[in-house]
Amino acid sequence: MPSLAGSSISRNALVIIAVVVTGAALRWLGAIITPLLLALFLTVMVDGVGRVIRRRLPGLPARAALIAAILVSTIAFALSAVIVAANAGGFIETLTRDQPRLDLLLGQFARKLGPHAPRSVAQILGQLDPMQYLGTVAGALQNFASNAFLVLVYVGFLIASRHAFERKAVKLFHARESRHEALHLVLRIRDGIERYLWIQTVTGLIIAAASWAVMMMVGLQNAFFWAFLVFVVNYVPIVGAVAAIVFPALFTLLQYGGWSQALILLGALWLITFVVGNILLPRMQGDSLNMDPLIVLLSLAFWGAIWGLPGMFLSTPLTVLVMVILAQFEGSRWIAVLLSADGDPQGLGRGAGRAPDQHGVQTVAETR
Repeated sequence: MPSLAGSSISRNALVIIAVVVTGAALRWLGAIITPLLLALFLTVMVDGVGRVIRRRLPGLPARAALIAAILVSTIAFALSAVIVAANAGGFIETLTRDQPRLDLLLGQFARKLGPHAPRSVAQILGQLDPMQYLGTVAGALQNFASNAFLVLVYVGFLIASRHAFERKAVKLFHARESRHEALHLVLRIRDGIERYLWIQTVTGLIIAAASWAVMMMVGLQNAFFWAFLVFVVNYVPIVGAVAAIVFPALFTLLQYGGWSQALILLGALWLITFVVGNILLPRMQGDSLNMDPLIVLLSLAFWGAIWGLPGMFLSTPLTVLVMVILAQFEGSRWIAVLLSADGDPQGLGRGAGRAPDQHGVQTVAETR
């Protein structure tokens, strides 16, 4: 018995050390891994759109459905870029026009904070050295452009080589049972990621549409642009919801200079987010994610600390992926149990042993 206990302790210690080393390696290789992961999730989205098109149009060939999915995805991202380009100028112009009102609000806060607090935007900018941050901003823009290009290149190669994965699986697993288990695991991960992205998209659209209606009622300027930003930040758990509530209310305060409209908008946005997040979202998710809410928050902090904003965007899907993989091995299953919401990371009690075509998932052969 003592030897068994010592063996268990040693194995768990090795698992913890492996997790720490893996986290350090992921942070060190973030510039390489982050674009690849973003491309992988974009590929999953395109592949999912292609299967939806095939279900709606059964007679359409797989290649034509894939081309249609790529066109739909490209149009969606192009429209997003057009919305940002068309509204960013007006958004900045509004900020410039409302600067006197912002100076008045800063003066009111400065009188409460003390004599050394800045009382205007000019004083805040005067305390900053623009040249100090010019290099950082230029580097960030260059890094964003290069990463976006790299992600697109990765997406192209992943889509082009996706049919080779089945042949590789055949070579890796000679036994039919092992090959079926590996394929079932891949399909389960893909199904979970697709379902998460689909749910976030639908709930984001609902929150954005309801927020736009409330913003129009209150009279917030650039309401459509704000609704678009609410939809985008919805993909970032917790932090995105807080930003979608607080920032429109702050800009309403800036626009009117009074608290009544800002508080009305703040309360309405909080109510919309609460209803969707606590009533609609759990019904849509069901047991698909099976993640403890505390783990969602910790994963947001963990992946955000490693990869910044891309890590926050990918935090929940990555944690689901890690939980499913860790559940397959005896030495790391206890970590998967802690990450899960009900202690059943493999979903054995919820029918995980059923065929992997639930929620519309097809086998790799069927996606050809």
